[in-house]
Amino acid sequence: MRTATKVLIIAPAILLGWVALSQTAKAPQLGPEYTSDGQLRLSTNYREWVYLSSGFDMSYNPAMQMDHHMFDNVFVNPEAWRVFVASGAWPDKTMFVLEVRGAESRGSINQKGNFQGAAVMGLEVHVKDQAHFGGKWAFFGFPGRDVTAKMIPLSENCYSCHSDHGAVDTTFVQFYPTLMPIAKEKGTLEAAYQKEAANR
Repeated sequence: MRTATKVLIIAPAILLGWVALSQTAKAPQLGPEYTSDGQLRLSTNYREWVYLSSGFDMSYNPAMQMDHHMFDNVFVNPEAWRVFVASGAWPDKTMFVLEVRGAESRGSINQKGNFQGAAVMGLEVHVKDQAHFGGKWAFFGFPGRDVTAKMIPLSENCYSCHSDHGAVDTTFVQFYPTLMPIAKEKGTLEAAYQKEAANR
């Protein structure tokens, strides 16, 4: 009886201690994280985010010539995705990851077409953070295996390109087939984009 009584007393104490410990453990980061000198930390779990789309050999520069094929994959943090689905707008702390991989054609039983190579050949992050960036959005490029990156200067044409052609809040929702109908339904398409689309 004494042993059973001790178990009944100790077990709840252990359970409470475990709950307290789990609550004090570091919560997962839901928004962008920066180093002390303002570099963005790469969210290494971005492949667990919401997948939006893949492009194949896409380029916004008509003069660009490539001697190889490329895939790009776009992911967005789940918190931002849920807000967009409900409202058609991107909230503060939205993060997109553009992951670039080379296209392969020879492998296993494949006879035609292309599949994505294992190596990540480029990585770019697009962040909406009004407290950090006067223009609300910023781009970061992660070369090689870097896990932190400096902000791409505002003078680079990625900013003007997104501002001039982005369907929703400087983002290329026009290339995300699951989100474009939502933006149309919610009425959040940019007027400039609608005019551009009508003139095609």
